[in-house]
Amino acid sequence: MRCHQSMFTLPNVFFCNALLLVGICVSITACSSVNPLRKPVKGLNVLFIAVDDLNNDLSVYGHPLVKTPNLERLARRGTTFSRAYCQYPLCNPSRSSLLTGLYPDQLKIYDLTTSIRQTSPGVVTLPQLFKNNGYYTARVGKIFHYGVPKDIGTNGLDDSVSWNHRVNPIGRDKLEESKLTNLLPTRNLGSTLAYLAASGEDSEQTDGKVAAEAIRILEQNRNQSLFLAVGFYRPHSPFIAPQKYFDQYNKAQIALPIEPADDLADIPEAALNVKPPHWGLDADKQKAAILAYYASITFMDAQLGLLLDALDRGDLWKNTVVILWSDHGYNLGQHGQWMKQSLFEASARVPLLIAAPGGSRGLTCSRTVGLTDLYPTLADLCGLTPPNNLAGRSLQPLLRNPQGHWGHSALTQVARGKTMGYSIRTEKWRYTEWDEGRAGVELYDEDLDPGEITNLAGKPITAAIQSELAVLLKETKKVGKQP
Repeated sequence: MRCHQSMFTLPNVFFCNALLLVGICVSITACSSVNPLRKPVKGLNVLFIAVDDLNNDLSVYGHPLVKTPNLERLARRGTTFSRAYCQYPLCNPSRSSLLTGLYPDQLKIYDLTTSIRQTSPGVVTLPQLFKNNGYYTARVGKIFHYGVPKDIGTNGLDDSVSWNHRVNPIGRDKLEESKLTNLLPTRNLGSTLAYLAASGEDSEQTDGKVAAEAIRILEQNRNQSLFLAVGFYRPHSPFIAPQKYFDQYNKAQIALPIEPADDLADIPEAALNVKPPHWGLDADKQKAAILAYYASITFMDAQLGLLLDALDRGDLWKNTVVILWSDHGYNLGQHGQWMKQSLFEASARVPLLIAAPGGSRGLTCSRTVGLTDLYPTLADLCGLTPPNNLAGRSLQPLLRNPQGHWGHSALTQVARGKTMGYSIRTEKWRYTEWDEGRAGVELYDEDLDPGEITNLAGKPITAAIQSELAVLLKETKKVGKQP
């Protein structure tokens, strides 16, 4: 095997600015193919799009305010999953789970610093499966985990074995962090509420560079079997987008979540990650943060549109599976909680859209699915044989018939210190146990109470369903404990 590297390093901010001035803003690592197991018959290509920290506050999911015309455009080409859930609402555990098809408990990854090769050195990742079968696998931006914004422009925890080619763009958003408004200045930029209505063009931002590099790879490799992973950084904090996207929103139109006076009375202490509620921010600052988050979403959506334009120009839809997902949801003040790392619906639920040749177009699937289902789905669609220990199952039947029989639930877990919480989601119910119930239990009727205001755990009227869900959770957790 021969590998070639052409990587620009960024030793200090002065050199970064110099690179920006001369327009050299992309870090690239390319590696030739590792003797594929077989040369594939030219078939379906894969465009695998990740969006960092994106929740379901999107027009494509019926949100009345947030503008996502290109997500709507993608939805018209395929299937929109309205009940899709991550397996761990934190970037690295979630992405590691999705990219290996294994539950976090199988991988033993629960933090932001452990790589998959540390705990599972022999695991075959999703892109690695395609690479081993003769596909040209390329990554632009964040797919495996690395810290945003501190690791932008680096490989972070990326898995080199998975790719033939890697690109790490870096834009002016990384170089203008001193201009941010930080509502929580004691927190680091990756876990705070900070924002910037930036000057300049979309193409100068990191996500603009992600789109441009992805389009170049897509067009240059259209005649070979291609697995192209594209990782957008926004709306992950800090919320940065050109001014024109902030101008599309009015703070007066931002609605804060409903919070009854006794909202927290029936919620276990372990369920709450943000203390005090809202970190003490007043309503005006909360709305400013939400507006900036929405502006970042609409900016990301515009970059997605450039990718879709490239598919249109090249007439590539007929032989390309396009899948868009987020690593987890994002709380925007529900129960006083912000960001991720909770087992509430806003944190565990994710957007998921899949457009596949021969699949349904413009339909919504309301069946409950998990991100672990993506590995077997793509293997199935492309005729590849995946590992036999995957936690999920192929979604191909639902792509053909979105309202067909399914009968599966979704498991999500998160650690709260040394206490682990597990939550099972069916089409109607969310049931959660903290420390196997010793630190609290939650039960919500998601049809009648989508805001999860009333905890029905321990109520006589729901005793039977709680018992059933407890058994279901226990049985599902057993799968996650398997090696």
